[in-house]
Amino acid sequence: MNNKVPLLEIKNLHVNINEIKILKGIDLTIFEGEIHAIMGKNGSGKSTLSKVIAGHPSYKIVKGDILFKGINISTLEPNLRSHLGLFLAFQYPIEIPGVNNLEFLQSMYNTKQRAMYLSVTNPLNFYELLLDKIKQVQLDKSFLFRNVNEGFSGGEKKRNEILQFLLLDSILGIFDETDSGLDIDSLKSISQTINSLKLEKKGIILITHYKRLLEKIKPDFIHIMSNGQLITTGTFPLATIIEEQGYSWLI
Repeated sequence: MNNKVPLLEIKNLHVNINEIKILKGIDLTIFEGEIHAIMGKNGSGKSTLSKVIAGHPSYKIVKGDILFKGINISTLEPNLRSHLGLFLAFQYPIEIPGVNNLEFLQSMYNTKQRAMYLSVTNPLNFYELLLDKIKQVQLDKSFLFRNVNEGFSGGEKKRNEILQFLLLDSILGIFDETDSGLDIDSLKSISQTINSLKLEKKGIILITHYKRLLEKIKPDFIHIMSNGQLITTGTFPLATIIEEQGYSWLI
């Protein structure tokens, strides 16, 4: 029996948008060092769940709780959830013309430092910190002087998201369709980085449609979502069955 406090504990979560029920009794527990994958058809509620965890204002929790490190964050603003260590990657990272990555990342980092009543980092020290992190995500340092996501390949955009996760020292990352638009080499590189996060005791939620990502990452648990509910949980063999038979046998 695991006596540790979970990183994330979702209890009987019911969520509405415009009075329409979209999540219906979600229960999910994630401990440090665990990778959980969520699969399901389009419209099953996967991305909605990730947004609700992060605190998207369009969604209303009508019942249940979201606990993060034992703290009920159900009513917290998104920025406060982020400062506590929760990170949601963009499914489609946006471009920011006129702002290079170095400026963006330093602003992001120092914003969290101030929020946590820690000292901000001067440009030289920050650059040294950043060089160590970009090696971890296999990006060239020249990327720091390019505008945020402008002209980036799919792999570069995804690695940039993981870099932000590392730089903020977040402890739970939600990555929605991280494998979307990636070539084989980028998929391999990003999978290696995500596997290394497990060794650092980070918690990871992967939302994906495809077995190919899970072949390289091997999550601890795979959850299948349908009609706003988590209907079954298994391990990697479940992804193989889904690829071969689809979801109809479960629904």
